[in-house]
Amino acid sequence: MAINRFELVTRHNPVLEKVDLDSPLSVGNGEFAFTVDVTGLQTLYEDYKENHVPLCTMSQWGWHTTPVSRSSKAATGDKDQERYSYSMDDLIKTEYDFAGRKVSYAVEKKPGNEEVYDWLRQNPHRLNLGRLGFLYQGKEIKADELSEIHQELKLYEGVIESSFRIHEKKCFVRTVCHSSSCTLGVSVESEALTDGSLQIALIFPYGSPDITASDFGCPELHNSKIMKQDEHTTIIERKLDGDGYYVNVNSNGELHDHNDITHQFILTTTKNQLALTVTFTKQVSESVIKIKDVFNSSRSGWKSFWEKGGMVDLHKSKDSRALELERRIVLSQYLLAIQSCGSMPPQETGLTCNSWYGKFHLEMYLWHCAYLPLWNRSDYLERSLPWYRNHLDAARENARRNGYKGARWPKMVAYDAIDSPSTIATLLIWQQPHIIYMLELAYQNKQDKVFLEEYWKVVEETADFMADYAVWNPEKGKYDLTSPIIPAQEEHDPRITVNPAFEVEYWRFTLDIAARWAERLGKDGTNWAKISANMAELPAKDELYLAHENCPDTFEKFNRDHPSMLGAYGLIPSDRVSKAKMEKTLKTVLDCWDYSTMWGWDFAMMAMTAVRLGDADTAINILLKDTPKNCYVTSGNNFQKLRTDLPLYLPGNGSLLLAIPIMIAGYPGCWEEFPGFPKDGTWTVEYESISPFPY
Repeated sequence: MAINRFELVTRHNPVLEKVDLDSPLSVGNGEFAFTVDVTGLQTLYEDYKENHVPLCTMSQWGWHTTPVSRSSKAATGDKDQERYSYSMDDLIKTEYDFAGRKVSYAVEKKPGNEEVYDWLRQNPHRLNLGRLGFLYQGKEIKADELSEIHQELKLYEGVIESSFRIHEKKCFVRTVCHSSSCTLGVSVESEALTDGSLQIALIFPYGSPDITASDFGCPELHNSKIMKQDEHTTIIERKLDGDGYYVNVNSNGELHDHNDITHQFILTTTKNQLALTVTFTKQVSESVIKIKDVFNSSRSGWKSFWEKGGMVDLHKSKDSRALELERRIVLSQYLLAIQSCGSMPPQETGLTCNSWYGKFHLEMYLWHCAYLPLWNRSDYLERSLPWYRNHLDAARENARRNGYKGARWPKMVAYDAIDSPSTIATLLIWQQPHIIYMLELAYQNKQDKVFLEEYWKVVEETADFMADYAVWNPEKGKYDLTSPIIPAQEEHDPRITVNPAFEVEYWRFTLDIAARWAERLGKDGTNWAKISANMAELPAKDELYLAHENCPDTFEKFNRDHPSMLGAYGLIPSDRVSKAKMEKTLKTVLDCWDYSTMWGWDFAMMAMTAVRLGDADTAINILLKDTPKNCYVTSGNNFQKLRTDLPLYLPGNGSLLLAIPIMIAGYPGCWEEFPGFPKDGTWTVEYESISPFPY
């Protein structure tokens, strides 16, 4: 019997009955997102900002660069000369020995070079496009002025409905996003509108690299100009240094400049209903999207989304945790669709707020999006895959800078794919194989030769770098991954890190995939296959897999951050791993690791390892472990307690959805039904359109 998808999804509609500063709700479409408080707008902006959960309006294309000559008076050369940007050539890099030759990376902040380092790290940064919020009698509204709050995100429609009283006056607000345009729709019903008490303010900030992506304190540095206005439509031009965009406001009210505050526009009406759409565009457009079209687009788009792709129903289970797991699965699908499934790899906080200046971390791309083909949503993954193809030149230059062949994918980048200086990022390598791993997942879902041809150059150049980076060790008769390396567990000295367990096995596995791509297309992949077959062994001691070859005290001194050695038999299906050793390693990690230092995706990764080891009880227990980094708030976001810079952590949500297929549908060589769920009669699992793990 088919799953009743409407009933399943709607039983997990997030509902708020009070101001919850940890759990704002969002609407969006993958290219654009708008995050709101309990008023359905961004009215309580300051309260959320103080709680480190800013309310932003963000897009994939909305970035800002602070000119060098503005960010500091100490620009290089003539101090009177305007300079807009720095480049990697302006950095003084740190030298390392790599297999007998010198390589250099932007790791240390060198004396006299601090400005260059910081500027390149922080620019370009993602931009908050604007704040839309209510005013009452011309003033900011405080949380204690609100009562009788009820807010619900109707997942099947993509509509947030918010009701509340402001000074005893009832308000009802509906907030929605167009399915394919950066257009927000808002409908307000309240008697407080008729006498002008309740107004809507549209406020524009300058750019900032901080978590808010906003600087409201320097109005002189940017421009907000009405280009065109008629009875219902206003087009506003925004200029911030060399960046700009346009805002088209259509409403049944009147929009005008605030008399006293620059960059603020006030929308009023004498009726008890106010409807508006706000469209943000990179290029000027006079096209008008009506409010009914935004609602219709959202409803049809989300109905289509929920009725296609994978679905899991756990509500018949007796285990008390089942509905919570089902809730996390449903809400993670919604959140990742609006935050992570756009035209670029996502940042860790998606389009909600800035993390690491709004730049995305390519080592997290897998955790954000690799689940999509397994849930039969390859088309959502294919929105961002072209970014790799389009930025091959930047990746080639990143490899060439240190004399390597092929294309080297950085860790921390903006839209331009240029590496960012960092004590960690420039030495990280585990992001490199991700694109091969994910392209193979998509191919297995599509079985399309055109797809192979389309992404062959990406696979070829990615694998060429990996092959060139592996160093032949004649004493071992194996290929090493040698220093300088920062492994996935970012706790190790790069100068002594050799053959990190997960990376060695990941190199081996994905080079073999690259060789198979070559074979399918009649190309030569023999060198990749040779290196894959001769990668160094996984380092081990006392029947435990180690973090890396020179880390014998892994479980005594390095039992924090990611236990990444477990990924060598979870995320990937290594045929070299000893199950007995991995079983002992998993048990030791569970017993000794500092859970407060883990990250959201570690729990799903460990669950996958437990599934391959045939331990369903451990898989479900670790997936749902009650610990600060595995917390999922009302909105469904994986909230990283103990950190103020990560109010949400989308790799946690994505890793959950990546673990579910192997737990439900299995993997090659596994004939057990639902291998990730205990067989004690407490779990009843139904699913549709979820593929077995192909690895």
